Amino acid sequence: MSRVWLAVLLLAVSGPVFSVERVVSLAPSLSEIVVELDSADLLVGVLDAGERPAQLKDLPSVGRYGQLDMERLLSLRPDLLLLWPGSVGPAQREQLKRLNIPTYVADPHTLEQLSAQIETIAERLGRPERGISLAADLRQRLASLRQRYRRDEPLRVFYQVWDRPLYTVGSGQIISDALEVCGARNVFADLTLPAPQVSVEAVLQRNPEVIVASDQAQLDAWKAWPQVAAVAQGQLRLVTDKGLERPSGQMIEATAKLCQVIAPDR
Repeated sequence: MSRVWLAVLLLAVSGPVFSVERVVSLAPSLSEIVVELDSADLLVGVLDAGERPAQLKDLPSVGRYGQLDMERLLSLRPDLLLLWPGSVGPAQREQLKRLNIPTYVADPHTLEQLSAQIETIAERLGRPERGISLAADLRQRLASLRQRYRRDEPLRVFYQVWDRPLYTVGSGQIISDALEVCGARNVFADLTLPAPQVSVEAVLQRNPEVIVASDQAQLDAWKAWPQVAAVAQGQLRLVTDKGLERPSGQMIEATAKLCQVIAPDR
């Protein structure tokens, strides 16, 4: 018997620890996870930021990033909040604590942590079997990607978030871990800030072999520095999939697309 089915059997015998009926998600990535766990029926409200999954288009909104509508949230009478710390300002996070509503805080820094948190969210939703199954699938896909794209010497990659000013991702960002899955290394992985501002000079000094950005004009601007290895070798790579910005189950396939862009030879 596989470990997955053994775990499902044990949970079936013992029964779920948690039972909730009214869930409010305070981050799009967490809303997406609930949908991936086939548990959208438990959601009664969501925090908005960008396009919603089709299953959630008619749900009440409890605000937007940094602008939580506390009165509307309370009117929905949630018995569980799913929170990503960056989606709600510090003052309102303190307010939420004082309300004593059960809250699960998800802030994964690696793809393995993401898989584990998906399992935990499933437990909190009372749907543990689905979490075990989904997490197992995600881990298997990750292992396959690591094997396919592994390199003895990782590619040096500069991941550009924005150009004016110039922003990248630091060591604590899950995107840095996605790069490692692809056999690459974030050239600014030594910076502890999640989204550090860097200079062009710092990029030149670290001499990345690949530069990744989501805008072609931003990539073309690097052609002014032909001494950079990525420019000299024609390794200016466009990544348009926004899934890397949402740490939910779909991020594994977004990582697979990133790997294909960075290392199409694999």
